[in-house]
Amino acid sequence: MENIKKTEIRYPFLPSPVEVYERENGHKIVFAKKEGGLVNISSWVKTGSINENDEINGISHFLEHLMFKGTHKHPAGYFDRTLEAKGAIVNAATWKDYTYYYVTLPKGPENSYFYEAIELHGDMMLDPVIPEEEIGPAFSLDDNNVKEKRERHVVIEEIRMRQDQPWTKVYNEANYNMYKTHPYKRDVIGFAEIIASVSRETIMDYYRKYYTPNNITTIVAGEFDSGEILEKVISAFDFKGRQNTEKNHFELDTPEAKYIENYAHINTGFSIIGWLGPVACSIKENIALEIANIILGEGQSSRLYQNLIEKAKKPVFNVVASDYYSFRDGGNFFVQANFKPEYKDEAVSMLKDEVEKLSETGEREFKKAVKKLKVRFAESAETVSDIADTIGYYMTVCDNIELVEEYQKELENINLSEFKNLVKKYLPLDSAVVSVLMPEKKD
Repeated sequence: MENIKKTEIRYPFLPSPVEVYERENGHKIVFAKKEGGLVNISSWVKTGSINENDEINGISHFLEHLMFKGTHKHPAGYFDRTLEAKGAIVNAATWKDYTYYYVTLPKGPENSYFYEAIELHGDMMLDPVIPEEEIGPAFSLDDNNVKEKRERHVVIEEIRMRQDQPWTKVYNEANYNMYKTHPYKRDVIGFAEIIASVSRETIMDYYRKYYTPNNITTIVAGEFDSGEILEKVISAFDFKGRQNTEKNHFELDTPEAKYIENYAHINTGFSIIGWLGPVACSIKENIALEIANIILGEGQSSRLYQNLIEKAKKPVFNVVASDYYSFRDGGNFFVQANFKPEYKDEAVSMLKDEVEKLSETGEREFKKAVKKLKVRFAESAETVSDIADTIGYYMTVCDNIELVEEYQKELENINLSEFKNLVKKYLPLDSAVVSVLMPEKKD
């Protein structure tokens, strides 16, 4: 009998502790109990663009597409078709630190849908065939005679659609220039040239290297018997002695101010100002930047919208907003805007001024943002999908599900003074990267 270590961890808003099972091979299984007829089964893999280089940029996302192209047991399309016929939502996503695959569905008569979903999900995760006929032959982007329409073309079309978007152009420049060497600088979706030419052997080598027991966490959220479902998950995830991989370590770059200006066939100006943030497991620091994001640029009640659009003395901006993304090695805080091009310098200056004024945040505005975060945090435990997503994030990015409870405690205790100090630390104007995209100059 396999030796399995079980840990029970208190999880906010759930009636019973979350159960974490760590197998001898390093594969982790997490159970979260939530009453109802729906269950969520997901597997989070500790790989994304963080494990790519210039030669294979985009391979994580490409592999995500190809994982649905059949196994030795089931042909391409069987997984989606079978489960969706039972009312399932089936999908996957790739980001910088992770790739994850999930199924949310009714349990079915006597749990029959539930059991089948576990079997099919495990089969897809551990035995993808990725046949050449599904990938499609390698080709040159310059060859206009290529008629084969396989997954290469699906992903390339997705890349081309994004590349044509002004927001993508200005974001990619900001993101790239926020780093010197860290792999976060690369676009997750990659480049068409790489997807067109990467071989099946290279894709399979990448799969074998990173889809290993110690790199995968499987989460089940819903109402079920732990002993019964644990047995089924272990059976479905038979790694057959697959070797583990070592975690890559990267040093995050020191923030450095830059200004980048590019041109495109557009009529208005676009800009993104970016800063490097704290590591994901630094909970209080991340909360501070989440609060800053709410105050500064989230929705029509935010400062950016109110000050630069609603109450503006002249019409400089069309769109203003902010975003904060948390990553394993350090997050990103962005302020973005679409503006009238004749006001370019003024627009950038006005955006920076609004960031600087965060140091003037009052108690009432601060508490309002904290309350909004508390509501959002509580809502993250309302559905099996949300619960699984939160657990998957903390288990994959932070290696620590207990940080969910720490998040709740830090959110209760953070004060205005701490918030201002952390904003000052992470959002100084002298380390901002400014990316601007302007209309092409006329002769």
